[in-house]
Amino acid sequence: MIICAGESEQFDFALPVGIGLTDVAINLTRLCLSQKPKFLLFVGTAGSYGEKKVFDIIESKTAANIENSFFTGGSYTPIDNMVSTAEDVSRETIVNSSNYITTDKSIGKAYLSKNIHLENMEYYAVLKVAKSFDIPAAGIFIVTNYCDENAHRDFMNNHKEAMLRLTKYMKESK
Repeated sequence: MIICAGESEQFDFALPVGIGLTDVAINLTRLCLSQKPKFLLFVGTAGSYGEKKVFDIIESKTAANIENSFFTGGSYTPIDNMVSTAEDVSRETIVNSSNYITTDKSIGKAYLSKNIHLENMEYYAVLKVAKSFDIPAAGIFIVTNYCDENAHRDFMNNHKEAMLRLTKYMKESK
């Protein structure tokens, strides 16, 4: 089953499950209870912490849930904040998920030091739900922007082209 966030990120080949961690967790859990998929593939856009380029398409099976304040010493978490369906996490492009978009470029370096390259608001919830239902899962992302002070502007400017490219990639990949 192919899923996506929804609203401005809908595809004719994917079922929308919500925007942000909470909506995805609720809606995807409901979906898995009513019709357990054999496989979940999440498709969507992502911001880059600096090394991945705009319009790069990246596949991943690993997500983290780290807030920016973790890197400045302003928070900690008692939860296991990484989830993966990959056999070898060392080869993975890790996607961070938060309900907030990073606009401080210097924080991006901290994410990169942990091998976290992308930011997408939904992916961690997708993998957590998939893991709890023992469903194999993965994600395919297209970079729309860098995580810096221009993140929202660049996302808006690149979104339409990114959606076209991701749709083409998915239809050619089958």
